[in-house]
Amino acid sequence: MSAPERRTGSRGAGGRAAHRAPERALLAEARGLQPRTLALRRVLHRNPEVGLSLPVTQAAVLSALRDLPLEISTGRGASSVVAVLRGARPGPTVLVRADMDALPLTEDTGLPFASEVDGVMHACGHDLHTAMLASSARLLADRRERLSGTVVFMFQPGEEAHHGARTMIEEGLLSADGPGGIPESAMALHVTSRLAAGTLQTRPDSIMASSDDLHVRVTGRGGHASAPHDALDPVPAAAAMVGALQTMVTRRVSAFDPAVLTIAHISAGTTTNVIPETAVLEGTVRTLSEETRARVLAEVGQVCTGVAAAYGCTCEVEVEAGYPVTVNDPDVADRVADVGRSVLGSRFVEPMPDPIMGSEDFSYVLGRVPGALAFLGACPADVDPAEAPPNHSNRVVFDEDAMVGGVALYSGYVLDALRPT
Repeated sequence: MSAPERRTGSRGAGGRAAHRAPERALLAEARGLQPRTLALRRVLHRNPEVGLSLPVTQAAVLSALRDLPLEISTGRGASSVVAVLRGARPGPTVLVRADMDALPLTEDTGLPFASEVDGVMHACGHDLHTAMLASSARLLADRRERLSGTVVFMFQPGEEAHHGARTMIEEGLLSADGPGGIPESAMALHVTSRLAAGTLQTRPDSIMASSDDLHVRVTGRGGHASAPHDALDPVPAAAAMVGALQTMVTRRVSAFDPAVLTIAHISAGTTTNVIPETAVLEGTVRTLSEETRARVLAEVGQVCTGVAAAYGCTCEVEVEAGYPVTVNDPDVADRVADVGRSVLGSRFVEPMPDPIMGSEDFSYVLGRVPGALAFLGACPADVDPAEAPPNHSNRVVFDEDAMVGGVALYSGYVLDALRPT
């Protein structure tokens, strides 16, 4: 018996399968909505916006939802959209999310609907997410009589390092007085060019890493490069810190609860014959548990301060807090995979072998509500997924047919969670 069956407690495996069999028709219905889904995706792709203020994107979403029986509200501090669908009967609340923002990249795909905004591109698939969720809202509105409960459609700006989910939560999204009340569960999909189109992967527990940025400023005493003994050179101290930080990770962090620390930017000096007064290191820390996250960040400060002192320098360490670890609830992850097998077919659902060290601000939602993030393959059919330009590349291309499966998955999850008992 699967975890969702244990939770509902009233159906055996045969009853559950029989209940879900008609939901295979969701793919056909999602296919019928594909022209609408495709049109919205391409409008968004041509008009990408970055950050928390997405007025063009918000207007496109509102237009797509305008004729549906939804209670719609917009954010105060960001261009968010929350749409609530009330089922025909009372029941729990389920939240499904799509992020809407783009990245500061210049597109190089050659697509006929490529970005028309200089230096901005939908390189992470958020345009697909948004279009899929809008079509799911339409599909579910047509099946409102089958819903025992409430659906909250969360259209979120600012996922790309702008803490958009946190902003929406601070505005009351998950509160008892929020648009749909406190959700019982939450679910999100993320497309990836590194999986075959239509393939679904998820996993219980940690699925994506935390992300924090490091800024280290090493201060010595400047002087002439020909007389380093008359100066206090911060460059050797900064260089030693890079090695010491890498050693710290391998020697103080368990290999079974890993961390990644990368120094990606080093800056010092202005010319060849001047010893600078300062050197700057910048990088990122990724972990898969909040315990390791706290420990590594504390160790970073100790290591940098100690190395600086050994070279006679001082240093300032600043940690810019990023997203928490994205942790899937095991029961909800099982439910998502089970829905995937029912809607897509078992051969399209694969266990996700390892977490991803990228980060996601759906983690803020999952820190408050049992839920799960899952990855939907969208690699073009003529491309080897291992060779495909990845998400965040300015050359990434997604198979738009994968959106049919995404619409069906969002809808199938809601129908399963809010089915009559």
